Amino acid sequence: MKKKTNQFYLGLILTLFLVSCGSSPKDDTPWEPLFDGTTLNGWSTKGGDATYKVEDGAIVGTTVHNTPNTFLTTDKMYGDFILELEYLVDPSMNSGIQIRSNSFPYYRNGQVHGYQVEIDPSDRAWSAGIYEEGRRGWLNPLKDNPPAQKAFKQNEWNHYRIEAIADTIKTWVNGVPAAYLIDDKTASGFIGLQVHSIGKDQQEGTLIKWKNIRILTSDLDKYSKATTIEPILTKNKLTHVEKEQGWKMLWDGETTTGWRGAKLDHFPEQGWVIENGELTVLSTGGGESEAGGDIVTTEKYGDFELQLDFKITEGANSGIKYYVDTELNQGAGSSIGLEFQILDDAKHPDAKKGNHEGSRTVASLYDLIKASEDKHMNPIGEWNHARIVSKEGHVEHYLNRNKVLEFDRGTEAYRKLVAESKYKVWPNFGEAERGHILLQDHGDRVSFQNIKIKPLN
Repeated sequence: MKKKTNQFYLGLILTLFLVSCGSSPKDDTPWEPLFDGTTLNGWSTKGGDATYKVEDGAIVGTTVHNTPNTFLTTDKMYGDFILELEYLVDPSMNSGIQIRSNSFPYYRNGQVHGYQVEIDPSDRAWSAGIYEEGRRGWLNPLKDNPPAQKAFKQNEWNHYRIEAIADTIKTWVNGVPAAYLIDDKTASGFIGLQVHSIGKDQQEGTLIKWKNIRILTSDLDKYSKATTIEPILTKNKLTHVEKEQGWKMLWDGETTTGWRGAKLDHFPEQGWVIENGELTVLSTGGGESEAGGDIVTTEKYGDFELQLDFKITEGANSGIKYYVDTELNQGAGSSIGLEFQILDDAKHPDAKKGNHEGSRTVASLYDLIKASEDKHMNPIGEWNHARIVSKEGHVEHYLNRNKVLEFDRGTEAYRKLVAESKYKVWPNFGEAERGHILLQDHGDRVSFQNIKIKPLN
């Protein structure tokens, strides 16, 4: 009897040992829950009117008709973090996880915008790819990552890991590396759960569920994971969408190729520098074209769409000119062309000058038309986005993706403005069919990057 008892205990000990050896190692990562499992405390709804509720320890989003995309967002903002969660999505839906996203009154009346980690149960299968909601569209699709495309599970709970550290975002779907993006557009914002809008032909009341939402915000280097895929860089590169739409880089981010001095047959030997993917005109005390001088594209453009990022220093003045004729004004000063003004409105005296009041403020059509009062300029030292669209005589200026003015070249109203401006001495000012794009040297330090153009003819 004693022998059998000893054998029993030995067997029990061995069984416990084997079970212990086969169990998963304990996760000692200091995760913080973003969802308490019972309430929506710490979350708010933005955008549309889709509904969210808590059911069986999960957040449940439900589609409704006649409403735009809806987002359940954290009240707290996050910069660098590691996020993990699980979700279950109806196969007919599209959704996503917003990260480093924002909603500002001055941006399209509060539209939610920012990085989105896609939830895509369609045949395209780009789940865990990175899309930018409300701005640039697809940044890191999964068309070249078949393992990640196959990792998503229809009609099952799926697991995401998202790392956002400095300018790098990495994602995993069910443990498989999915996206790897290097982009410095937005450093912080809220986290959001999207219920996508639906068409009239789609079934209302379809569901998406999220659970086990947890975040890590400290010791990120310790817990960050390596990925096996190559990064996608966006600085001075075309995005997936831009390539499809026919955009071209106007500056390669490294050399002077495609540019020359406005009054030279080569790039200026001084006054401009290229560092860290930024093209910078140096400060020389505020004089117009007194150092390196303006630079222009070697090519001329007719109808076009132009976009770039610019960063100013305190009190700075510069500009983006278009339809420039470098044969005009061979003397002192800047070359002649229509100008998207770049200015520190608060500190530079030009903001209060001009033949048309306010027409020398930032994003204005210099000396002709004042930009909208509700424009938004980011603080000194931060990047701003400029966009100019010119097609069939109609021109639009955008600052940080908001339209701030529009006009029609060659009209009676336009010519009246010119006649009342400093440009009245130049016959047919701004009416050339084609011209150079110009970046101005006005003696103040201003930097440019992501300079892109889409010819429209």
